[in-house]
Parts: sequence; structure tokens; C-alpha cells
Amino acid sequence: MVNTNEQYDSAVELCKSIFIKKAKDYGTSWRVLRTISVVDQIFIKALRIRTIQEKKAQKVVDDIASEFKGILNYAVIGLIQLQLGESAVEDVPVDTATAWYDEQVAFAKSVMLDKNHDYGEAWREMSQESFADLIIMKLMRIKQILANDGITLISEGIDANYVDIINYAAFALIQISQ
Repeated sequence: MVNTNEQYDSAVELCKSIFIKKAKDYGTSWRVLRTISVVDQIFIKALRIRTIQEKKAQKVVDDIASEFKGILNYAVIGLIQLQLGESAVEDVPVDTATAWYDEQVAFAKSVMLDKNHDYGEAWREMSQESFADLIIMKLMRIKQILANDGITLISEGIDANYVDIINYAAFALIQISQ
């Protein structure tokens, strides 16, 4: 029997390991990123995935799974930055950044579990191409929300889009691992 909880946790643990190692190598240099910069980092990775999928070839060593891991981590960073408010030139202890990471992932996972209940794990029947496209769509939505000074009339905010990006990336990683 497939256990989404365990698969999700395994996918996220791979991403978290990278996040922690990079925090030890680079510090929390990502704290300087404004929302649009986080969005652009994710966009670059999602577009690369899409290009590799379409061309069925790649020239840079990092594989599609590595890009989905980067997307997930940048989306977590995006949520952290939204929660902290202003971007800042500061170095945060790795333990603090890790606690922030865990908090955001726990929230994203709770949303995933609720949606998974209602949608009946429909994501398992989706294609990897769809995950890349949906991530790009969510990024375009965030850009539009930013252009609207963060105001939405009826739609979810930036945070909800980051949560969906985290979950789509986790689903893609689960599919890749199978």
C-alpha cells in the first residue's frame, strides 16, 4: 500500500538536507532576496525542467529531480521571507533557519493532506510535465499579485501559491523516485 505521508516526508527530507548543507556553505544569504527574486529563481528552475522535457535532452549535469528539489527549497524560502517581512542582509544561525524550514514544510504538508483527502490523490495520475506547468502558472500568479501591490479580489495570496509549489515539487519528486 502506498503511504503518501512517508513518501512526502522522504522527498522533503532530501530537500531539507540540501537546504541545511547550503546554509552551512553559504550562510543564509537568501535572506537578501525579495519576493520577486525568489519567484525568478523558481521560474528559472521550472523553465529548465520544461525545456528538458520538451527537448528530451540536457547539457547541464543537474537532473530534473535536482531542479524540483531546488524549487521546493526556494518556495520554502519564499514562505519564510513572507513570514519575516522585509528581506535583510543578515546571517541567521543554521538551527534557526532549519526551524523556520520545518515550520513552513509542516504547514505545506497539512494543506497537502487536506487537499489529498478531498481530491483523492489525483496527483498520482498527473504527468511530470503538468507539475512543471502548474508551478510556472503559480509563479505567473505571484507576479501578477505583486503587480497588484499584493492585493487580490477573490484569489489566494502569495503564500498559498508557494504552498502549492512546494506540494507540486514534492509530488514530482515522489513520482521520479518510483
